[in-house]
Amino acid sequence: MLLGAAGAAAALALPRSGRAAAVAAPKASLWPEAAFKATTPDPALKALWGSSSLTPTTQVKMDAPDIAENGAVVPISVDANEPKITGVALLARHNPYSLACAYEIPEGTSPAISSRLKLAKTTEVIAVVKSGGKLYSTSKRVKVTLGGCG
Repeated sequence: MLLGAAGAAAALALPRSGRAAAVAAPKASLWPEAAFKATTPDPALKALWGSSSLTPTTQVKMDAPDIAENGAVVPISVDANEPKITGVALLARHNPYSLACAYEIPEGTSPAISSRLKLAKTTEVIAVVKSGGKLYSTSKRVKVTLGGCG
């Protein structure tokens, strides 16, 4: 334990920028950069989960407004009744970058998520749930009267 404490003390003695570099320099990034840089839903989902084959279902529930007066803060919530859900993602088809957010869902955890999305203009919002290696989805058109992405 003393060795661990000594190591921690030595790390704290580094200048702030040195500490940040030492901690933030993993060999491989876990952030799915290609998924978040994709400009359409299919490549985003392929980069995120290896597939863009969606099965529409009523088991995925999404709550989103019909009309968003301000596209900068559009409340969206998703819940699902599929078994063994391991991921949830929200995409906005006509945003500059389609993938708005993605969540890993630990086993035994409720898959319910809520977020506020920025929508550039009227678009289809797509909720995707990963369960048992398959992708299930639902979508809704949200009319935006004042864009939030520019």
